[in-house]
Order: sequence, then C-alpha cells, then structure tokens
Amino acid sequence: MSVSILSILFMAISAVISVGVPIALFLFWRKRFDMNIVPLLVGLAAFVLFALGLEQMLHAVVLRPDAAGNIALRSNPILYMAYGCFAAGIFEESARFLSFKLLKKKFHGVGTGLSYGIGHGGVEAGLLLGMTMINNIVLAVMINSGTIDAVKNALQGTAAAQFDTQITALTTTQPYMFLVGGAERIFALAIQISLSVLVWYAVNKTGKGWLFPAAIALHALIDAPAALMQTGVLNNVFVVEGIVFACAVLISLLAVFTHRKLKENSVAVIPE
Repeated sequence: MSVSILSILFMAISAVISVGVPIALFLFWRKRFDMNIVPLLVGLAAFVLFALGLEQMLHAVVLRPDAAGNIALRSNPILYMAYGCFAAGIFEESARFLSFKLLKKKFHGVGTGLSYGIGHGGVEAGLLLGMTMINNIVLAVMINSGTIDAVKNALQGTAAAQFDTQITALTTTQPYMFLVGGAERIFALAIQISLSVLVWYAVNKTGKGWLFPAAIALHALIDAPAALMQTGVLNNVFVVEGIVFACAVLISLLAVFTHRKLKENSVAVIPE
C-alpha cells in the first residue's frame, strides 16, 4: 500500500495554486487598480471571523446531532440544502458589506473590492485546500516510508478508524483527482473576487444597494451544486465542477459588466 509519486506531485501543485494564485493576482493588479494591502488583510480576517467563526457557531446549534447521532434538518434535503447555501451566502456577503462600510472612508476605487476579494478567497483557498494538501503530502510520505504504522498504533477507537479511512483514501484516489481541488479553488477565487466587486458597488454607488441581497442569492445559487452532491442528488464530481466553472465564468462577466457600467463617479457618492 503506497501513494503514487504522481499523486504527491499533484497534491503539491494544488497546494501551490492555493497560495500562489491569490498572491500573483494581487501583484498583477496592484498598480493597474491602485490596490492596497489593507483591504486584502481585512478580507482575510473577515472570512476567518464570519465563515469560520460565526457561521460555524450557527452550524453547531442548527446541525447538532441528537443522542442517536441524527441531524433533524437532514431528514428534509431541500431545507438542508437551502440552509447550507443561504447560511454561507448571508455570512460571507455580510462580511463583505460591513467590511466595505468600514473601508470606504479611507480606501476608494474598485481596487478595494478586488483586494478584499483576493484576501477573502485567498485565505479560504489556503486554509481549505493548501493545509489539506500539505497534510496529505506528509501522510503520503509517511505511508511510502513505512513510518505510518507508528502513528496508527498510537490511536484507538474512532480516531483509529478515521485515520484508516484517510489512509485508504490517499492510497486509492486517482492522482488526477488531487488536481481537481486546485482547479476548484481557481473557480472559487474568481467567484469570491466577483462577488466582492458587486458588494463594493452596493456600498459605494447610490441606488445600487440591491446588489448586496443579489450577491447573497448568487452565492447561495453557486453553492447549490456542492449541496446537491452532499445530499446525493449529484454524484459525479466533474459535473459539479463543470457547473461551478460555468458559474465562475458567468459571475465574472457580470462583475466586469457591472464595473464598466458603474465605474464613473462610483466612489464616495452615498451620503453618510
């Protein structure tokens, strides 16, 4: 039982994508859109606070299993999907909205939205994909070197069973599947940046406040394919990723269209 070198290589590529693409985008766009690193850091912090903090606290209450280990909401797939999709949309888009309200006094121009989106989507990629791939690489090296047994022997019960499942997944997954995560993070980053542009205009353009609830709805819609996969309605990862790719393209085009239409006199026009 071993993990192929190709699998390890593809894990490394996905890990590099998760960190390298956001950094490259920031450096590439920095001068063109007069971007500042502060909104990027705010986006990073806002994602951690709202998505990994507040949203997870709500999930801990709503999705708490009963004594038998069952989650009541899962008995109704439609409600379960709607909750998951809209919870993510509400928390993340509210994070954007409040952050742009905070930033608008000192940071102007759509570069603020782009920078924030890179921070928001970049930390998501780094934490959800980058850390996972690094952990997978460490385990893969241990498996291939034969040192994994020492770790397994130190575990008992549920922890041991979960560890065995993780090892089995690493040794049986086709190498190309480890690249899927990298591709998905690129799509997700495009979506996060595009949503940030829309919400930035909601905050900074008079009469366009409706873009904020629109962003929530779009976010929920984009999360629907993943929710369908979790509930078993969809079981082909390539179909799901194809839908996410199409969503990324469409929402990116929407963000570009919105920017071109509203960019004139777009800054500091909403009265306090």
